[in-house]
Amino acid sequence: MTRTTHRLALAIALAAACASAAAEGVLAQLYAARPPAGSSFVRVVNPHVHPLQAQVAQGPVQEIGPDRQATTYAIVKGNQPFDVRIDGKLAGTLQVAPDTFSTLVPRRDGGRLSFSVIDDSAGALDALKAELRFYNLAADCPAGQLSVSPPGPVLFKDVDPGGSAARAINPVSATLVAGCGAAVSPALALPALQPGDHYSLFLTGTPQAPVLKGQASGTDPYKK
Repeated sequence: MTRTTHRLALAIALAAACASAAAEGVLAQLYAARPPAGSSFVRVVNPHVHPLQAQVAQGPVQEIGPDRQATTYAIVKGNQPFDVRIDGKLAGTLQVAPDTFSTLVPRRDGGRLSFSVIDDSAGALDALKAELRFYNLAADCPAGQLSVSPPGPVLFKDVDPGGSAARAINPVSATLVAGCGAAVSPALALPALQPGDHYSLFLTGTPQAPVLKGQASGTDPYKK
């Protein structure tokens, strides 16, 4: 076998191996266990600077804040109660409607911990695009906004306190800033997104010193 023929054979073998691995990955996703109809997905977000540990239902215990803002979405049964634990203690028992996505925001009312529930169900369903979801979790920010930087198009405008908004985008590179009124956050580089990806952007801080953090959204694997 000549050197050129040997290289060609090696390249074909490597390509076949890569194709086989890719096929196995697709099949693994196709035949992976899926939650039953009526299941819902719930996560906790921490908009504060002090980290906390959160657990939703039987999901893993995860530390969130300030670098990683939210847990992955835990799988729960719709219309059935589930527990939420913060720092190892039972913080509440909640239930959500079937076939929904929800983000829980912990808050203290007179020393007692409770949760605001943000409905994440309405979003972009275009499989050829990525989804951005923007949350206004800043303290006393009456109208949060997110823009492309340097001065570029506004992606989200006048998002209410404790609210969110979503839109589909083409998977492109961009640098983003968020803010309240004239004050804007330091710039945040959007990572390389793929079609079908979901990326969350959290506006925290104060109207005078807004902070923008982001992370890819994920769901816990379903176990029968």
